[in-house]
Amino acid sequence: MAEDNASGQASPKKGKLKFILILTLLVVMAIGLSVVGTLWFIGADIPGLSGGEEAPETTEEIFVPSAYTVLEKALVTTVQAEGRQRYAQVHLAFEAKDMNALEAANLHMPLLRSRLLGVISGMDFLQLQTPEGRRNLADQMLVAANDVLEQEGEPPLQRVLLRNFVIQ
Repeated sequence: MAEDNASGQASPKKGKLKFILILTLLVVMAIGLSVVGTLWFIGADIPGLSGGEEAPETTEEIFVPSAYTVLEKALVTTVQAEGRQRYAQVHLAFEAKDMNALEAANLHMPLLRSRLLGVISGMDFLQLQTPEGRRNLADQMLVAANDVLEQEGEPPLQRVLLRNFVIQ
């Protein structure tokens, strides 16, 4: 009789332990499936779940820092405004990813300055007073500078930066 009682008491503890282990295992599996389902739904790349397809190798773009050339002398020219003659003074810098473009800009600086002065003098005084007008001026100057460099067989600049801009 004593042996029956001892085996009867061990059985409920064993059953309770099995229940806790199975419940823990089910909770861990549910959490895992939830994470995998969420990643699949948002389109994340999960190794081993790609359906047998090999992911194409992507070539990473290598970051190339920009380099700058600062024009020491300002560009000063007249701008027409309602029949009056106004003045514009612009300090510039050139930005490029290729150092050869900046070296070419320094080499052809007299021609670049001439073209850039023509761009500034062709602008409207009232337009130059607005931020959009100054951005338009910088864009037109970039086109003019890149045209000069293209004619000379040189690489293009990336941007023309207005360092200081005065009109009166």
